[in-house]
Amino acid sequence: MKINSSKFTLLSLLATALMALPMLASAQDANTNTPASSEQSTTTKPQKHGFIPFHGKLNAVDASAKTLTVGNRTFQVTADTKIFSNGEPAALSDGVVGEPVRGAYKKTEAGLLEAVTVHFGAKTGEKPNPENSSEH
Repeated sequence: MKINSSKFTLLSLLATALMALPMLASAQDANTNTPASSEQSTTTKPQKHGFIPFHGKLNAVDASAKTLTVGNRTFQVTADTKIFSNGEPAALSDGVVGEPVRGAYKKTEAGLLEAVTVHFGAKTGEKPNPENSSEH
């Protein structure tokens, strides 16, 4: 009877080990998938400020609705929007349809495109220094 009891104990341990094996394997798979998924999320560069640049020709300006349209996108202008014309502070009404415009926007939770900065006019390089132009 001692032999039967030893065999029974051995078989019980073996059965327990076999039942636990799939759980151990799935736990191991879960552990190996976690770093891979976190690696995938770190490989894409997060945007530092979350702003998206835009540029093109100004199609429309609606001062009453506080919007401007560039291409097929309409941007909302808020009190926080910084507007410039030829490098100087400006108002939304200073935008001229057909002229170049550039800036940056962010998407709101509602899906609207909110202008952060708007620059009317062509992008210019460094301003000429009047002292240097009168030398010769």
